[in-house]
Amino acid sequence: MGMLASLITGLASGETVAAMRRARTAAMVYLLAGIAALCGVGFLIGAAYIWMANRYGSQVAALSFGAGFLVIAGLILLIYQIAKGSRVRRRAERRKADMTAIGVTAALAVLPTLLKGKSGLGIILGPAAALVAYAIYRENTKPGDRDPGNLR
Repeated sequence: MGMLASLITGLASGETVAAMRRARTAAMVYLLAGIAALCGVGFLIGAAYIWMANRYGSQVAALSFGAGFLVIAGLILLIYQIAKGSRVRRRAERRKADMTAIGVTAALAVLPTLLKGKSGLGIILGPAAALVAYAIYRENTKPGDRDPGNLR
């Protein structure tokens, strides 16, 4: 409730409008700085091309720059593909954690309703006992013992 009150007070006092103005100004400044940086990089590449063309000839310079940019593109794609596995794994872990949180929240929301009824305690204790038994089983078996095709 306190957060809602501070939000309403912020809206009423105009702090939110001022914050939005500051954010918009900062975004424009960063956009202009980014455009200027890209222009600077373009001129540096052009200057390097002119220097190389004067020193080695325009055909060698063009071939070298073309090959260099293709190597850079290949490296970028290679790094992206290598990092993709970790992103997929991180996304799966986050999804699993979210589903666990949703399950726990749902269980806690239903718990009072189940405990009110006469058979509510039995509904809760049955699956809980099965989960405990399964956890004990998994803890006491070796990793090779769980494979049904493993005949030692």
